[in-house]
Amino acid sequence: MSTMEGKVLVDESNSTDNRCHAKQTSVPSLFNIKGKVAVVTGGGSGIGTMIASAFVQNGAKVYIASRKEKQLKEVSEALTKKGPGSCHYFVADLSTKAGCEGLAAAIKEKEQKVHILVNNSGATWGAKYNEVPEKEGWDKVMALNVKSIFYLTAALTDLLAKDSTNLDPGRVINISSVASFLTVASAMVADAGHGLWSYGTSKAAVNQLTNLLATTLAPRFITVNAILPGVFPSKMTAYGLKMHGDEGLSAGHPMGRNGIPRDLAGVALFLASPAAAYVSGTQIIVDGAGVISRTKASL
Repeated sequence: MSTMEGKVLVDESNSTDNRCHAKQTSVPSLFNIKGKVAVVTGGGSGIGTMIASAFVQNGAKVYIASRKEKQLKEVSEALTKKGPGSCHYFVADLSTKAGCEGLAAAIKEKEQKVHILVNNSGATWGAKYNEVPEKEGWDKVMALNVKSIFYLTAALTDLLAKDSTNLDPGRVINISSVASFLTVASAMVADAGHGLWSYGTSKAAVNQLTNLLATTLAPRFITVNAILPGVFPSKMTAYGLKMHGDEGLSAGHPMGRNGIPRDLAGVALFLASPAAAYVSGTQIIVDGAGVISRTKASL
C-alpha cells in the first residue's frame, strides 16, 4: 500500500497474496485430506479403526491391515458405507520384515502414491517380574511395536516421497503411548501383580525411532510424528475396562473421563492435513493431562 497525491493505492499483487493466504488458512483448507491415500495398520479395531474412520469421513481412500480378515472386512464395509471416502483392506502379519515388505508390495500393486502412513499395529503382554516369557513377552511385542514401524516405513518411503513437496509432504504417524514414559510397570489394564515390562519399553523406542525417522526423511519431504494416547477403548485396554469399567479406569482423572474416538481423530487429522505440513519429530500426548497430573511436586 502506498500514497500518491493524497490517494491510497493498493498493491494488487499483495492483495491477491493476502486473499490466497486467507483461503489457505480457512478451516476447510487447513484440514483437507480429501482424495488422499492412507494406510492404517491395525485398522481393524480400536485406535486404528478410530483413525481410519476419521480419514474416510473426510474423503480419504484408506487401506487398513492386520491379521484378522473377518474383522477387516466388517470394518472396511462399514466405513465405506459411511463415506464419502472409501476403505479397503489387506491381510498382513507385520511382526516380520517379510510381512512388512509383503504388505508394501501389495499396496504398490494398487497405488502409485501413498500420502499418509499410520503405524498403529501393536501388542502387549503382562506378567509377573520373574515370569515374563521371552517369545511372547518380549520378542513379539518388540517386533510388532517397533520393528514393524521401521520396516514398513522403509518399504513405503518411495511412495510417500513421490510428488511430495516441502509444502505438501508425505506423512508418517506412529502410535506410541503415555506408557512410554511411565516409571512403573504395573497398570490397571493388567492383572494385579503383573507388569507391562515390554510394552512401555517398546513405546519408548517408538518415540526415539520417530525422531530418527523425522530427521532422516525430512530431506525427502516426509514428516514423521508420534501420538501418545492415554486410556482409549482398544484391545490394549480391553482387560482393564472389563475388570474395572470405564469409571474405574477414569477414577482420579482430572477431566473425569477416558478418551473417546473424537479426541484421537482430531489429532490424527491434524497431523495428516496441510495444517501440520511443517510439524515433524513431535510427540503429542492425548490423555487430558492424566499422566502429568499424577506427578505433583512436594513443596
